[in-house]
Amino acid sequence: MKNILVIAALLTVSFVNAQAFSGQGDQKFQVGANLQSHATGINVSYDYGLGENISIGLSSSYALGISDELEIVDDPAFKDRFDVKARFNANIGNVINIDDNFDLYPGLHLSLKNFGGHVGARYFFTSGFGIFTEAQFPIAKYNNDLTPAEELNNQFSMNIGVSFNI
Repeated sequence: MKNILVIAALLTVSFVNAQAFSGQGDQKFQVGANLQSHATGINVSYDYGLGENISIGLSSSYALGISDELEIVDDPAFKDRFDVKARFNANIGNVINIDDNFDLYPGLHLSLKNFGGHVGARYFFTSGFGIFTEAQFPIAKYNNDLTPAEELNNQFSMNIGVSFNI
């Protein structure tokens, strides 16, 4: 019962704000599924608006389901499944002006595993609740000789899920 009340309170608070990205002080929280070759997992991200079209944030992913095709002898360790990223976004939804509730955000991230880029889009159905999709890709890996387990967070991945304007 306590969990239901917490979720209801979070959803109620999230419905108070407006638009997909409104600029400085704007905050977005996203929760979704992480889809990549040989694994699925969860992804959580938080973005904070610094200016009209610039935001910074954090993103974290954890690989849950590992495919048997990956040929890993032992179950991957936590350090192979988990990744955290510091991110920078250019929010250009108001520049391309498709819809007030739509935001397109290309960006760069620096993670525990690599330096990479991402391109995402989110659409808000109400002032605080929407959906998002994001593609992430490594630009420079810290290590080029990766084991199959280390490859989990060093490859192209897609995230899909819900977005909250908090």
